[in-house]
Amino acid sequence: MTYSLTCLRSAKAVRRALPAAAALLLAVGAAPALAVSHDARSGNWLQLTVTRGDSRSSDTRGTLLLCDPPQGHSRAVEACDVLTQADGDVDALTADGSRVCPLMYAPVTVRAQGQWNGRPVDYERTFGNDCEREALTGAVFALDDQEVPEV
Repeated sequence: MTYSLTCLRSAKAVRRALPAAAALLLAVGAAPALAVSHDARSGNWLQLTVTRGDSRSSDTRGTLLLCDPPQGHSRAVEACDVLTQADGDVDALTADGSRVCPLMYAPVTVRAQGQWNGRPVDYERTFGNDCEREALTGAVFALDDQEVPEV
């Protein structure tokens, strides 16, 4: 009987220690994952979103644009070049004066959050239509694979 009581007490002690041990293992295992995600966002990067329609719309697309080296969407190289010329200031992007856009209202809201040269970036704007968005921001918010730059 003494053996059984000792085994029961040991089993209870082990069950009590399991949650603490599991938490410790999770914390140790998460540290490399956090380091990897932090490293992936070093340098110049922007989280980009494009929402088509009004504020009730659910047609939102997004991507993480990395510029060291350029990656994130099909026109990442061009987007990074445009942002480099504007020093990461999306408000400073210049309009393409040669483009003529229709007077059709199909709102497109864009958002960029991230960092450029160590400075935080937080930009949001609603354009009257996608043509206006493309004319002002170029490839930066060209997240759809169907979008092809005009020649």
